[in-house]
Formats: sequence, C-alpha cells, structure tokens
Amino acid sequence: MTDKTTVLIHHPYQPPEGFAAPQAGVFKASTVIFPNVAALRSRQWTDKSSYTYGLHGTPTTYALEERLATLEGGLHCVLAPSGLAALALVDLALLKSGDEVLLPDNVYGPNKALAEGELVGWGVTHQYYDPVSVDDLAARMSSRTKLVWLEAPGSVTMEFPDLIGQMRLCHRQNVTCALDTTWAAGLAFDAFDLDGKGLAVDVAAHAITKYPSGGGDVLMGSVVTRDPALHRKIQLCHMRLGINIGANDAEAVLRSLPSLALRYGHQDHTARALARWCAAQPQFVQVLHPALPGAPGHAHWQQVCGAADARGQGAAAGIFSVVVDARYPSAQVDAFCDALQFFKLGYSWGGPESLVVPYDLASMRRGWPEHIRHGTVVRLVAGLEAEADLQADLAQALARALPR
Repeated sequence: MTDKTTVLIHHPYQPPEGFAAPQAGVFKASTVIFPNVAALRSRQWTDKSSYTYGLHGTPTTYALEERLATLEGGLHCVLAPSGLAALALVDLALLKSGDEVLLPDNVYGPNKALAEGELVGWGVTHQYYDPVSVDDLAARMSSRTKLVWLEAPGSVTMEFPDLIGQMRLCHRQNVTCALDTTWAAGLAFDAFDLDGKGLAVDVAAHAITKYPSGGGDVLMGSVVTRDPALHRKIQLCHMRLGINIGANDAEAVLRSLPSLALRYGHQDHTARALARWCAAQPQFVQVLHPALPGAPGHAHWQQVCGAADARGQGAAAGIFSVVVDARYPSAQVDAFCDALQFFKLGYSWGGPESLVVPYDLASMRRGWPEHIRHGTVVRLVAGLEAEADLQADLAQALARALPR
C-alpha cells in the first residue's frame, strides 16, 4: 500500500469541469505540471495559449491582464508589483545607453528619481519639459530622444496638458510616447483613442494600486499596449526581470473591477463639490482641479475628457489640490492637515478613506510654475465618505488652524 503521505501529494481526484461563478478562480503556482514531455517542450506562454511556469502567467493573472487591457482600450497587458515598477519596466524595455527620455516637470516624483538615479547610471540621459507647452517639448527633442513620458493631469499641481498636441508631436517625430493613465483609470479618457479618431499613445502605464484596487491594500501596476512588436519588447523584458504579482492580489483587483466606475464616479462627484467649496474660502488662493473653469489646463481637460464622455461632461477622478495663502507659514499649514479628522495623512489615492498631504512645491520643480499662485500646496483626495462630512471636516480644520 502506498503511504498516505505520497497519496496526499499525488491524489488522483480532479474536480469536474464546468464550474462557473461571478469571480475568476484563484490559481497559485510556481510549478506548472505538464502531461508529457512533448507538452513540456511545445507549450508557449507568450500568446497566453498555455501555461509553462507561474511567473509567466496563470488563469488568474491572464484573466486580470485581459480585463485591464480592455479597460485601457488596449490589446496587450503585463502586470508589475507596483505602479512604479510598471514605469520602470517601460524604461528598461525601451531605453539603452546613449538614449534620452523626456519627462514633464510635473511628472510623478518617483519617475523623476528613477531617471536621475538608475537611468543616468546606465547611460540614459533625461530632460524635463514644460508640461503646458508643446513647443518646449518639441524644442527638447533630438535624435537621441527615444521615449517621452506624458502625464495627465500633472502630479500634485493637477494641470491638464495638451495631450492631443503632445501625442501628435511624438508621432510626427517617430518617438515612442508613454502615458501614465492612473488618474484616468481607463474611464476619464481612452488612451488609445484620445480624440475619437484613433489618436493613440504607444504605452499606457497604470498604478492599479489606486482606483482598480480601490481598497488601499494592494500594490500593482500594469503596462498596456496595442502594437504587438512593442508589447513583445516589454513582455520579454518583464520575463527577464522576473517580476510579477501574487494570485491573492490579482483576486483582490478582479473583485474590485466591477465596482470601479461606481467608485470613480462617486469620488469624482465628491471632489468637485469640495473643490468648489474650497474655491470660496479666502485661505485658499487657488484650487487646482482640471474640471474647474479657470484651472490650469481646463480647456484641454474638456477637449479630451468631455469628448470621452457620452454626456460631454467629462470625468475627473477624486483628487485636487489647494494653494494655501502664503501669509500662513508652513507650520500652520501642517497644523491644518493635522486637524483634519476624516482626511487621513497618507500617500496614494483611490481607496475608501480620504487623504491629505502638504507639499513643498519649490523642492519638486525646476522653478515655480507661472500658472500656480504662491503659497503651500496641499493635495486632497476624496474617499467614499459622505460629502457633507468631508466638507465639515475641512471647515473645522480651517477654523482651528488657518483662521481668517
């Protein structure tokens, strides 16, 4: 009789096929079992027609990749263990020594750190361009420029660039353009059909950590493309780096995706209401929200996001920033943030809790942007709490820390 230990490992039972449920199954594997040597030698993972090793995909990760590609309007997707890892994957797959990458001056801070740290050490140079000037981007392009990062809206200061003009310039110059689509979440605009006529970015990188996850408990990134050759470059680099995600994280995002549009819409509505309220408070000299008339890049937001919305109203996520009057020292601004009760101090966004972070903008940019009033920039993120409670929270913190 075979020992029970062996039987438990090699038990012959197989569940019957045909089980279906609302959620995809969770498959955890490093080793994938082959039925015979011929299958071991012939199976391919690159086209998702089969499985060879857990790192290269399981039914769970394949399902998530396909859904995220659809969300972005693309055809191919690879997953990374964080949004920053997705950005780094794009750089590593597409740049080599002697190349140059251009980034907007308001780009996500860790993307700057990546360029200034690792990329420089590997012989890849970089320049920062004015995000609100297509002419400045054009002036910085050269034969060495192989990749342009776009961001809409800009990190912290929320200005919405002329995305259509930037993308058309990249196409004319035959330079690959990659867009960080985290803010749009695949809903505010379609990165692969930005103007309704097929104008597409080459690469869409997305911090799935944010809205697709929705719980503030998952780190993940995605890289989506439409071009098969470009996807293959990224896919093979992804394989050689040995990066991927855990099945439980994939499950968490798969469970959250069906409610993505509902959550995004709610947080968008709340943030707009709070932004309008903040605009009426004398302690704030500027409110930076692309959907507000007069905000930096509002017309470009309307052009892109309004066109993507069947109602023509445009979507705008749940994030905005305020510029606190320069007469209040930074210590008072910090006290305002500390006084908030429902807005918690913390990075990221897209989860159920509202968040707040004060920023030292002067240390983040090459120079103070002309379109930003002087003062301390504070970023506010709307969660899923009631709008009235969040507004009352802002009001009490202003009264305590920033009296008129």
